[in-house]
Amino acid sequence: MSKVSNCPCGASNSYKLCCQKYHNGQKPKTALLLMKSRYCAFARGEVDYIVKTTHPKNPALQNDVSKWRRELQEFSKNTQFRGLKILEVKEAELNGKATVTFCVDLIQHGHQAGFTEKSTFEKVNGRWLYLDGVIQSSVEAELQGESDFSL
Repeated sequence: MSKVSNCPCGASNSYKLCCQKYHNGQKPKTALLLMKSRYCAFARGEVDYIVKTTHPKNPALQNDVSKWRRELQEFSKNTQFRGLKILEVKEAELNGKATVTFCVDLIQHGHQAGFTEKSTFEKVNGRWLYLDGVIQSSVEAELQGESDFSL
């Protein structure tokens, strides 16, 4: 019998019983579920899902989407996604926005590349979308002075 590994989002369920349903089209009911399913999509290289769940007002979608898709694919391919920790969730249904603050443990090219981000999500036509994120701390930022890649 083969061991079924847990979903990359950190849930104790397998990918099939967890984030796969979102990657196959089911709408996450909360901003937190969207955030976790996007992390899983990055870990699995599910670029279409990342693009589809990004708010139209996000600068990445307003620029060269083809280039962004290639960058996402390279990021996913060259990154080890070692863990996700949710630090704070603020669901604010009244204005249709929510924030999720999280920390990720990433390795890129043999170096620690993890960061903490506060992401903003907005519900548009009944669907949660990733609006933007602010990196609060990162190993890369501490070493180089800045980091602008958000999940």
